[in-house]
Amino acid sequence: MSSKSQNQSNSWEEKAAKKRNECAAKIPSEWRVSEQFMARFQAPLSNNKNDLIRTKAIREAGILTSRELSITEDYTVSDLISALDNGGLTSTEVTVAYCKRAAVAHQLVSCLTEIMFAEAQERARYLDDLRAQGKSAGPLHGLPISIKDNFHYKGTDATIGMVSFLNDVSTKHSPLVDILLGLGAVLYVKTNVPQTMMTSDSHNNVFGRTLNPWNTILGPGGSSGGEGSLIALRGSPLGIGTDIGGSVRIPAHCCGTYGFRPSASRIPNGGMRVCTTPGIRFLLSCAGPLSLDLNGIEIFFKSVFNAQPARFDSTVLDIPWREVPTKPLLRIGVVSESSMFPLHPPIRRVLAEAVRSLEDQGHKIIYLDEKDTRVMEANEISWNIFSLDQQSKNLIENAGEPLVPAIHEIFRRSEKLGQIIERTLPDLTGFERLDKLALLNVRRAELREAYRELWQQHDLDICIAPPAQNTAVPHDLFGLAPYTTFLNCLDYPSCIVPFGEVGDQDAGETFNLKEDQVAPPYNYELLKGTPCSIQLFTTTMRDEECLQMAKQIDQCLKSGSHNSPKRASNM
Repeated sequence: MSSKSQNQSNSWEEKAAKKRNECAAKIPSEWRVSEQFMARFQAPLSNNKNDLIRTKAIREAGILTSRELSITEDYTVSDLISALDNGGLTSTEVTVAYCKRAAVAHQLVSCLTEIMFAEAQERARYLDDLRAQGKSAGPLHGLPISIKDNFHYKGTDATIGMVSFLNDVSTKHSPLVDILLGLGAVLYVKTNVPQTMMTSDSHNNVFGRTLNPWNTILGPGGSSGGEGSLIALRGSPLGIGTDIGGSVRIPAHCCGTYGFRPSASRIPNGGMRVCTTPGIRFLLSCAGPLSLDLNGIEIFFKSVFNAQPARFDSTVLDIPWREVPTKPLLRIGVVSESSMFPLHPPIRRVLAEAVRSLEDQGHKIIYLDEKDTRVMEANEISWNIFSLDQQSKNLIENAGEPLVPAIHEIFRRSEKLGQIIERTLPDLTGFERLDKLALLNVRRAELREAYRELWQQHDLDICIAPPAQNTAVPHDLFGLAPYTTFLNCLDYPSCIVPFGEVGDQDAGETFNLKEDQVAPPYNYELLKGTPCSIQLFTTTMRDEECLQMAKQIDQCLKSGSHNSPKRASNM
């Protein structure tokens, strides 16, 4: 390496180290876990199987009081709001409890980027004073909420894990941040993302690697992986991520939480840090929530939809929350397994169990053929659209930082796919960029029309699909996300519902990848105990219906013999 290259390398490494140290310094000394506590885990955590949830790691750290443990473990979002409203809890004590829990979570799984503990406690005291006067700041009064790093919060960085954006302090809030504050929320942390925000491994050169708390040798998903890990450890009651190819749903799936990708332009997504070329908006990113129950997600949507969000963000369709009727029995379409993207045995089993349970309870199941669901075609359109913008590549090169391993894995998997797929698009080599975009938009419109006809043909209420080919997998190996990306191409609201886990029934199953297939490797022993889930979706702008039916299906599945991953009663 030349001296010039060496200096450049040192430069970005020093900048990143400085930022990480600044973040760590904002954790009060009395909230730091002891070396003796950390010694009980197999180190390094990222290379060894450590279950931080079933072993009650947060509780065993000894940082939170018994009351703080109760606040963070025994209350749902709805419970917290009720207790804050009737005086059973103060915003100050709830905020301190979640700040402390987030601090411990970060020391275990590296999930945070920006820490605003002092500012959050000051705001909580203000909200308590307001409550003492008999006033309320809004429907989220006093509720701590975590946000993904790409949201601007005045006075903090929004680096999105890119060296290029270090020390570029946000001068104002993103519109959604303003809305949440106006609704009475307390924002206290920002959470980690992958380099470029386009992989499922929440690893970058600035903040490092976020770990999956169910098994630290596995990734938490991405790009909202910091949110997924934090919420799984109950370090946040409600978190806000973003999703352009599965970035809310994949972390929810990997970390055993609920996650919802709304229709584009329902939730304010403007005024955020991006690593794309300004003005290029092909497939729209969506802001969406993650929580440990669907009622928390409903509270978020209802509050934001009814806040007239278009007053804050001109890209939003100002549609208030709609109350929708429930149907006792649903017509449920089942998206078939793509021959190109085979499912790992636990995912295939859990999907079949969910479908069987719903059918046993009287719901009508309609199996959709692979040639009709066209998952490969939707992904081919999406990937070609994503490839039109090279801004993230330019930012990385200009900063002199290297690509993280997960990006190399996506390149490797994509290269193989390019060699084996039967293309659904014409050869686009030599096309001018606008001509290429025009063709892709035409094909995308044709695909959406085909789905409209499919929906009408079968009179569907909702569809169920795999959330991914796999559960969480070892770091850097998640690769592509075909079963979430196809819904971004369609712009369909979609919801992750936790259901089951990798268990004994999967022990004897093998997974043999054919030459014309692409998937991450499967290792039952490594994945045992990992959360599984299903994905539910409806057509565009039927977000309320999607959520209502997801709640209905969730209750149906819980009434059966299979449940979500077995958490320790206290963590």
